[in-house]
Amino acid sequence: MTAANPAWTLLAVDDEPNILAALRRLFRPTGWRILTAGHAEEALALLAAEPVDAVLSDMRMPGMDGVQLLERISQGWPRTARLLLTGQADLGSTIAAINRGRLHRYITKPWNDDELLLTLRQVAERQALEADKQALERLTQQQNDELKALNAGLEARVALRTEELAAANDRLKRNYLTSIKAFTALIELRGSAQVGHARQVAELARRIGQAMTLDAGTAHDLAIAALLHDIGHIGLSDALLARPLNRLDGDELRRYRLHPVLGEQALLASDDMQGVAPLIRAHHERWDGQGFPDGLRGAAIPLGARILAVADAFEDLRSGRIDGQALSTPDARRTVLAGRGSQFDPTVVDAFASLFSAAPLQPSVKTLRLRTLELHDGQTLMRDFVSPEGVLLLSAGQRLNDDLIGRIRTFERKHGLALTLDVQMPQEGGR
Repeated sequence: MTAANPAWTLLAVDDEPNILAALRRLFRPTGWRILTAGHAEEALALLAAEPVDAVLSDMRMPGMDGVQLLERISQGWPRTARLLLTGQADLGSTIAAINRGRLHRYITKPWNDDELLLTLRQVAERQALEADKQALERLTQQQNDELKALNAGLEARVALRTEELAAANDRLKRNYLTSIKAFTALIELRGSAQVGHARQVAELARRIGQAMTLDAGTAHDLAIAALLHDIGHIGLSDALLARPLNRLDGDELRRYRLHPVLGEQALLASDDMQGVAPLIRAHHERWDGQGFPDGLRGAAIPLGARILAVADAFEDLRSGRIDGQALSTPDARRTVLAGRGSQFDPTVVDAFASLFSAAPLQPSVKTLRLRTLELHDGQTLMRDFVSPEGVLLLSAGQRLNDDLIGRIRTFERKHGLALTLDVQMPQEGGR
């Protein structure tokens, strides 16, 4: 509010009409709204009835004097500016007015018109600045409150979105792994008598890697490489794959030894497989340098490939893939141990051996084998669900829901099966 604003209101209080008339004449050109009162009670009544920006009061008045009036105004209308007109030389009265009425200014009679006008203009301008300051503070506070609310809302939305993205990322990872398992299972259906081989190799490689405390990145690449290590078989004939390795002739052996290279080449275009492809290429290399396809030796062979070599050889021995004669688990284990330092990395073989010497761990979660009618929403599949033909239907770690359970039951009825699945029960109480 400025001094030129007609809304600015001045109340003049004096018991002498000629003084009030003189003040009206003086302030008329300013455009202010001028109210007058002949005594304190009339002034208080006007203040109670309408807004007043400043009061200019005489000191000496009948009844309530100027000091008492301004004191009352400071208590009831603290935002109203208070000015005192005094013709008395009584310093004590003026000091009392300043202290009790908390005056903004005092003016002596007779006043100088220019000085009085300047004083009132300064009061009006100060009030306008104060009003602008308060308005700005209110606006700032409002904007701060709105910003806090917006930030709180954004934080909540970001947290929700982060949670949704994490869940989506988890689903993508599961679907990615399931797709790889399914693809591997389809390759194994070519009549090679290797159904389930890739998943068995992947599980054993995972356990060896766990015993060796692999970092997360190496463990991830190893898991994918183990599932896809025989992807190069897709370029080999069914007849070749059906024969034990020790019975392959020279040309067949040459073509068989190309499958790690073919597997690496099949993954060339995939950005996500650049850590996996070298493991697939090198999983038939030997610690002594007598392997294929590159004749790598010792630590020049990627660690994941060294682990994969042990797991793959062990499962090949148990399945009869090497010479057509399936070995028992103890015999297959002894054969692997015999290759320590020649065919296999000694450190990897030691980790492999520790899996059989250590006492079996107690399961940390409650796992049950249930019929399909006993399955419930929220349970987690603990083992891969594979069809009788060897096709991967569901991957371990899949969380069951009502829709998925319905599909499992439909599959069971359609094929005339009596299925049981290993599942983890939902944790009670959020534990």
